[in-house]
Amino acid sequence: MSTPAPRPARLENEAELIEYMTRPSAAVSEAVQTLDGDILILGVGGKMGPSLAELLVRAGARRVIGVARFSDPSVRAYLDGVGVETVPADLLADGGLEALPDAPYVYHLAGFKFGATGNESLTWAMNTLLPPRVVERYRDSRIVYVSSGNVYAFTPVTGRGAAEDGEVGPIGEYAQSRLGGERLAEYAAANCGARLLISRLFYATEMRYGIIHDIGWRVWQGEPIDLSMGHVNQIWQGDANACLARSFPLCEQPPVAMNLTGTEVLSVRALAEQMGRELEREPRFVGSESDTALLGDAGALVESLGEPDTPIGEVVAWMAHWIRVGGRSLGKPTKYESRAGKF
Repeated sequence: MSTPAPRPARLENEAELIEYMTRPSAAVSEAVQTLDGDILILGVGGKMGPSLAELLVRAGARRVIGVARFSDPSVRAYLDGVGVETVPADLLADGGLEALPDAPYVYHLAGFKFGATGNESLTWAMNTLLPPRVVERYRDSRIVYVSSGNVYAFTPVTGRGAAEDGEVGPIGEYAQSRLGGERLAEYAAANCGARLLISRLFYATEMRYGIIHDIGWRVWQGEPIDLSMGHVNQIWQGDANACLARSFPLCEQPPVAMNLTGTEVLSVRALAEQMGRELEREPRFVGSESDTALLGDAGALVESLGEPDTPIGEVVAWMAHWIRVGGRSLGKPTKYESRAGKF
């Protein structure tokens, strides 16, 4: 991916975590400083948005504008404090998109996953109705649209996962709505000539949330670990953000899709056992591994941007220390183990 920043032996607190995740590499700084205009982030208030926005500012972006409802005022205050220009908006409201500033570079991060079960109409509105509206509004911009690996069918755990031209088979309404959003965004881009990259994210992870977070806390608290989804991909969130920061040259017409994930097919059992050794606790398991899982092939990502810098084994060690010192959790489980697509 790039020459990596020196990795810490451990992360002691949120300040260290955020500083490390948002520290730009030379490749990220070069890519961002090459951009000749403002960067707009729609959905900046989510789990990835704040660290991506801060990374762009630290990398030397001319201007970073972050848009969200900001239901948590502390997120807006934080972004304002690191140099992001924040704009509160409801993207689904009449005229909401039209009132936003123009920008030649746009990230569409807004989406709805956790809580989708029971809120299906909002799920489809955010994930299916909104993306083509964004494409039409910003038809003259380069648009990076962060979708989800959940659009794929399960693949054998002995393989590399689904490639971008692999079989789609979304399970559950969240995944279905994501595929619908992709298809309508592609249609809108074809009609208006927009340059679009669809980035299919498979589980970015950091200390406060993610699959490794979920496994670690279950090991620590003696809770059983469900092996129903026995294999996963993981990418350190700092690496995912670095990829996104370098993605605008990949926006094309016709649109292209690219998996955003780690290169390894990881065993949940093995991750839990490593965590158990780090924490000196014996993991408990329920269920058994299937011969298929939701997995993505990161080959196209590696070819375009290089391999992610951060080994997942190191993330497990960081997570174990984080748990030992009582590090903060966002309290938002990934529900990665769901094979029924209920989130």
